Amino acid sequence: MSDKYTVARIIKDNERYEVLVKPQKALDYRMGKLAAITEALVTETIFSDANKGTKVSEENLRKAFGIVDQLKIAEIILRKGTLQLTTEQRRKMIEEKRKQIIDFIARQCVDPKTNLPHPPSRIENAMEQIHYPIEPFKSLEEQARDIIKLLRPILPLKMEQVAVGVRIPAEYAAKAYGTVKGFGTIKREEWRADGSWYGVLEMPAGLYAPFLEKLGEITKGAGEAKITS
Repeated sequence: MSDKYTVARIIKDNERYEVLVKPQKALDYRMGKLAAITEALVTETIFSDANKGTKVSEENLRKAFGIVDQLKIAEIILRKGTLQLTTEQRRKMIEEKRKQIIDFIARQCVDPKTNLPHPPSRIENAMEQIHYPIEPFKSLEEQARDIIKLLRPILPLKMEQVAVGVRIPAEYAAKAYGTVKGFGTIKREEWRADGSWYGVLEMPAGLYAPFLEKLGEITKGAGEAKITS
């Protein structure tokens, strides 16, 4: 493959079906950033081996996909199949996924000794020791949970939810409500007669300290929060 085109591939009944695509536009289409698949395709032709230029017959297309419309089949291949990435694309996507995983672990987990989250730099250093092969298209949560299991022998991690009772004075309630919701799931809430808001918020334990900091910031220290049983 070259910088000008790459291959998207799907395998059905041990047979390969491939389409030539433009690397960046194909990735944009796969990620939902590009609506028209025609902009991502080098050609609408479906190949069994794009490098050799071997085309698939209509009979085989109908057998594999139930249709012969090559544009629609190209959509299936690009959305559900394997997209070959350029070296630079893969590097960038892995680095971005790595940052997302580190952020996920920092937000979802705590050190069981202190009940405080580990700094992202500590998580990153620990990840370098386990040599986990991050996959750009694999689910963030799935990879993060795998990594958490591998990290535990070298980095104490506890993943749990806490229930937090929150009270916000009337003058800050409307403004702070959206921010509060962003930290977890509201399990119970009530708007009181004086205009204040009270709720019980379920959130990852690792978010409790950042939540207290944010609540203090948006309510100028007037909001109250504590872990409930």
